[in-house]
Amino acid sequence: MQTNLSPEFKNTADGQAAEAILRKCVHCGFCTATCPTYQLLGDELDGPRGRIYLMKQVLEGAEVTRSTQLHLDRCLTCRNCESTCPSGVEYGQLVDIGRRIVDARVERPTLEKAARWLLKEGLTSPLFAPAMKTGQALRPLLPPVLKKKVPVSAPARPWPTREHARKVLMLTGCVQPAMMPNINSATARVLDAAGIQTLVADKAGCCGALRSHLGDHAGGLDDMRRNIDAWWPLLQAQKPEAIVMNASGCGVMVKDYGHALAADPAYAHKAALISELTRDLSELLPDLVEALRDKVKVGADSPSQHLAFHPPCTLQHGQKLRGGVEKHLGALGFTVQIAGSESHLCCGSAGTYSVLQPTLSTQLRDRKLQNLEPLGAQVIVSANIGCIQHLQSGTATPVKHWVEVLDAAIL
Repeated sequence: MQTNLSPEFKNTADGQAAEAILRKCVHCGFCTATCPTYQLLGDELDGPRGRIYLMKQVLEGAEVTRSTQLHLDRCLTCRNCESTCPSGVEYGQLVDIGRRIVDARVERPTLEKAARWLLKEGLTSPLFAPAMKTGQALRPLLPPVLKKKVPVSAPARPWPTREHARKVLMLTGCVQPAMMPNINSATARVLDAAGIQTLVADKAGCCGALRSHLGDHAGGLDDMRRNIDAWWPLLQAQKPEAIVMNASGCGVMVKDYGHALAADPAYAHKAALISELTRDLSELLPDLVEALRDKVKVGADSPSQHLAFHPPCTLQHGQKLRGGVEKHLGALGFTVQIAGSESHLCCGSAGTYSVLQPTLSTQLRDRKLQNLEPLGAQVIVSANIGCIQHLQSGTATPVKHWVEVLDAAIL
């Protein structure tokens, strides 16, 4: 696709990056067939191809409107279109650039600005944990809309205390310790059972995705730098073999640190090394299966032997990791199935999308659950806290991280 950048973008990093991405686009439309919002709305401008044309027009100097902003807002950034694209168009990078440009030119309504500010500041605040505890204590009294956002309080199992020669560094996340602390505990316990010690840097926090996807590009970069500063001493002293992510949304972001900070001379080298070291927890499964084969017991009468797996978009499209969880949990005795239809589609969580676009998000959640229901699973498992909480809000079937189920099966 040929692009004639307007003078204001010709010599900017965003303009040049966008132009390079647009050159790959051949306008074939394969992406439209796998776009969740196009499936729901049937509007070309709510599919990747239409959004690409909107961004192209903006870069060429066309008027930027509120309508343009709304069509970009409705994108889940699930990157399903990237998995489908035969030309390798980096749509995720392009839509981030487009949103930055449009948000700088279109004033959002006051209530919308307030909601976005509250999400990016509130979810990353030290006050989030006590607020979540209060919400869980008062959960029966909350209105249905809020109740769906507050998971039932569940204590974490004890953190292991043994030391091992093999070590990994783990990001605990910004909301996960408060909302579902057992995911981190279960991760450390499973790794411990396999002879791997889990290290945590106390000063590390949000991976940067939350601010970045809410239009605060500078704030997202600051979160990345803070994490690098927190991890670097441990990387130097303890020599962990990997930086492990048990939330696939964080994983796809941290794997992108090298690209995001490539122009920062103080952090480019460190960011690139951190990206190289980062692994989704599922990437450790081949090692874990070998180490745990004689320690895991899954019988026919197990309450979580039959699992339905929802692969998050950040895992299968963002990180391009497919099939590993089903295969390796199957090798340990679990029966793991994915939906027979639309397993590639987003569940509608998509970070803060379920708050900012509740109607579309709920439709996608219900569609996902309808496709999972015929499997008759005892437990639905996933690999990202957002997906887990979002799906649980629409079903009575327990929804957990797959590592929690594995942890519970270890003798």
